[in-house]
Amino acid sequence: MTDDTFDIGGELTVNRLGFGAMRITGEDVIGEPDDVENAREVVRRAVELGVDFIDTADSYGPGVSERLIGEALDTERDDLVIATKGGLLRNTDADWLPHGDPDYLRNAYLCSRDRLGVDTIDLYQLHRPDSDTAFEDSVHALAELKDAGLVEHVGLSNVSVDQLDRARDIVEIATVQNQYNVANRDTQDVLDACENYGIGFIPWFPLAAGELDDVDGIDGIAERHDATPYQIALAWLLESSDVTLPIPGTASLEHLEQNVAAADIELSDDELATLR
Repeated sequence: MTDDTFDIGGELTVNRLGFGAMRITGEDVIGEPDDVENAREVVRRAVELGVDFIDTADSYGPGVSERLIGEALDTERDDLVIATKGGLLRNTDADWLPHGDPDYLRNAYLCSRDRLGVDTIDLYQLHRPDSDTAFEDSVHALAELKDAGLVEHVGLSNVSVDQLDRARDIVEIATVQNQYNVANRDTQDVLDACENYGIGFIPWFPLAAGELDDVDGIDGIAERHDATPYQIALAWLLESSDVTLPIPGTASLEHLEQNVAAADIELSDDELATLR
């Protein structure tokens, strides 16, 4: 039986199933959603259902996701942890452009803090290493924000084990956010390192939408639990390691409730073996 909670940075206790707020924006993660009030309601409903860890980024919108969260919630409440990320630029073609310049990251942090309506960001993550900027320089910028009391904890995203180790020489790393799900385990080595270091591992694309057809046995397991394959994918992530913090995202209240309900599904040893 896995633990239901995790202590981010050893001190911010959260329920391990969180909410990823990328999908509350417009098409291609650009601009506002068609129904802005529905987006706010999804965020509020997530918290009502017991979600106390919300992950977003300044590039979602850009700025839209953070702003809607700040409008929908009391973001300063002690029982809520909000994580965001900096280090990706957007354009009207919906490209994702790494930009890890330290000055840019410091400015991006200030914008995120303003949109979220907080004095201190609970968890601030480097969204992606930038080949045009020394990785250590980007990490040092986040470390300085932490030293100044502007960020409680520092996280990384889309990194290798080597990059994680190099960052840990600069600042304590609380979380790593990499793509990982039941259908794609290419960053298993990073998850293993996080387990070894006691670092939270936030798997993005946790539902593996469009890829579950390749997962042998998942449909049968879903039928036995009267669940959807997506719920089983989330349950598997929670069962696979005590440090995983899945953050399924949606703009649908119905799908939100289904996702949260996945935390109550307990997979048997045989079912876990089938999904290995």
